[in-house]
Amino acid sequence: MPEMTYGAAVRSAMEWEMERDSRVFIMGEDIGVYGGAFGVTMGMVDHFGKERVRDTPIAEEGIVGAGIGAALVGMRPIVEVQFSDFIMNAMDQVVNQAAKIHFMFGGRMSVPLVIRGPAGAGTGAAAQHSQSLESWFHHVPGLKVVMPAFPADARGLLLSAIRDPNPVLFFEHKLLYKIKGEVTESDEGLPLGHGLIRRYGRHATVVAYSLMVHRVLEAALRLEQKGWDVEVIDLRSLVPMDIPLILESVKRTGRLAICHEAVGRGGVGGEIAARVMESEAFDYLISPLLRITGLNTPVPYSPPLEQAFAPSVDRIEQSLEGWLTQEVSLT
Repeated sequence: MPEMTYGAAVRSAMEWEMERDSRVFIMGEDIGVYGGAFGVTMGMVDHFGKERVRDTPIAEEGIVGAGIGAALVGMRPIVEVQFSDFIMNAMDQVVNQAAKIHFMFGGRMSVPLVIRGPAGAGTGAAAQHSQSLESWFHHVPGLKVVMPAFPADARGLLLSAIRDPNPVLFFEHKLLYKIKGEVTESDEGLPLGHGLIRRYGRHATVVAYSLMVHRVLEAALRLEQKGWDVEVIDLRSLVPMDIPLILESVKRTGRLAICHEAVGRGGVGGEIAARVMESEAFDYLISPLLRITGLNTPVPYSPPLEQAFAPSVDRIEQSLEGWLTQEVSLT
């Protein structure tokens, strides 16, 4: 299998689908000659032309609205939002239109639209260009939300997202674009809603997604040197979410921790915790749940403060170690 970066894997998926299906096209700000803010669409306009790689004005509501319209008449549009934060400018289109049209028309219409956006902190881009807003869209019925952590998953899940009849938000963490991994260049997509156990363990289950999967895995290796065996689940998609995988893991380990970069208040971690507490897995718990999240503050511009905002490997390791060594009785 060839090795490619995460960004190249995303581009490979788009190019594959554009070659395979003439209905697929991409549009967004500076995605043509410039190649996108993070270079993901570099060279695509030369291959597919300006009709299928369409540079747009700086108007997210208009871009997403045009994507919805194109989807409704049979196209398969991919909208790139230059920073995922800017989706806020198109919230009415995303939440009140794309998410609801299928239901409001009695299932007779569908919106096969993919909205891609670079998400997350770590690049010094400050509060309006560094957020993790996936919980907003996780909350909305009618939307699917995908956040892959590895190049192979980025390609396979994007293939499936483009082919899906529903609107899909596809968030790509900025710090993942340059990581490399083996990627199968095939026509086979990965099913949405299937998580993956990245590391098996017996003392605790840690659920993560996107960049945090890498940091949790590194923290787990450190904890192994201290005698703790941690299981790590990569969700890959948040909607649909692989709740059965989480529950079975918790039944084996008796402990659950959730790690995400988004702020803790109202985050996806709270939903995961609630689903476990409402299930039969609750009876298997031997300690309280743990959430390791971004701080409840806007992402700072100052590099040291920005590093303190998001869970680092050190913070994840220390939080897990302190939690695992607690003597807690649930009786």
